[in-house]
Amino acid sequence: MAGTTCTERVASAAGMAILMRIVKGVYRVASTISGEGELRSEPDSSVSARRCRGRYAHGLVQVYTGDGKGKTTAALGLGLRAVGHGYKVRMIQFMKGTSYTGEVRAVKRLAPDFEIFQFGRDCKYADKMRSGEAVCDGCGQCFVTLGKPEPRDIRYAREAYDLAARTLGESQADLVILDEISNALHYQLLDLEDAASLIGRRPPGVELVLTGRNMPAAILDMADLVTEMRMVKHPFESGIAARHGIEY
Repeated sequence: MAGTTCTERVASAAGMAILMRIVKGVYRVASTISGEGELRSEPDSSVSARRCRGRYAHGLVQVYTGDGKGKTTAALGLGLRAVGHGYKVRMIQFMKGTSYTGEVRAVKRLAPDFEIFQFGRDCKYADKMRSGEAVCDGCGQCFVTLGKPEPRDIRYAREAYDLAARTLGESQADLVILDEISNALHYQLLDLEDAASLIGRRPPGVELVLTGRNMPAAILDMADLVTEMRMVKHPFESGIAARHGIEY
């Protein structure tokens, strides 16, 4: 890779080798042990069994990353399309607890086929933000300080991880979206091995989407599709704040 030293390339290769051993181990365990630690019975070929184990003929791993707007938006659009075809969608949001966002309200109309679970700090002005009476002023109360996470931030990330592991391990949805999981890695709320293990848990018939900027190279290597959103121009640069019904 251009701009990297030989030492860096060797370290990256060694890191990938470790991650792949972890993933292979998870695949072996997941094939025989259920989320509750019970041995799985023989596969059931009935329609109901196929419905609960992921119904995509070719489930893949997708990544939406980059510094541009649209990563979560793209994942939500994919979820909407999936629901339209009768698939079940579950989005698990890392480091997001802002209950005023439009998508949180919208999927309630599509429940139980489309679910969003948030794990992060909420906004004290959520009610007014939801109604449009207030706008985000960037106070930062819902943000995590890099290098100084609070115990609740680590707890939220672990709870999100646990739900993701159960969702994938038990095939509780056809399309699983791990929104902003790369931020949880960047802020050191989760380890790279945690993200790799979730990818390893994905059953063949489940589509898995991971979003967020600064996605680690090792995760990109494990994905089947990678899209990078690049910021060319943004209204923030002109002093236009986040807009009700557009950014949230």
